[in-house]
Amino acid sequence: MCDIYTSADPIHYEQRTRSVRIHGMVTSIRLENLCWDILARIAAKDKMTTNQLICKLYEEIVERQGKVENLSSFLRISCMRYLSLVAENHEKNYLMMDSSARKEGQKPQLQSIAKAAAAN
Repeated sequence: MCDIYTSADPIHYEQRTRSVRIHGMVTSIRLENLCWDILARIAAKDKMTTNQLICKLYEEIVERQGKVENLSSFLRISCMRYLSLVAENHEKNYLMMDSSARKEGQKPQLQSIAKAAAAN
């Protein structure tokens, strides 16, 4: 069971630091490469750059909570929440397939999963 985790390419959990300008202030954010990839995917889905997405998330969390204690942690959790929604929608789509399709090993279309995740 653990092979799915332990066989991950180390490049995914290698960290990278990037500079982002938020309201005119430059800040450095250090995240794992996989987190940067997920943020880029979310940004592309919303027709934004990764920096624009980070600024938008920052603005929304400050508006909701007044401040951000740890922006890097918040971004990691945002990535996990996104992946969780995608997985949850994948499971729902799979369960909604009729039993004959499941027996044949068909999988729900990834496009419909991404659309469902975007709706949430």
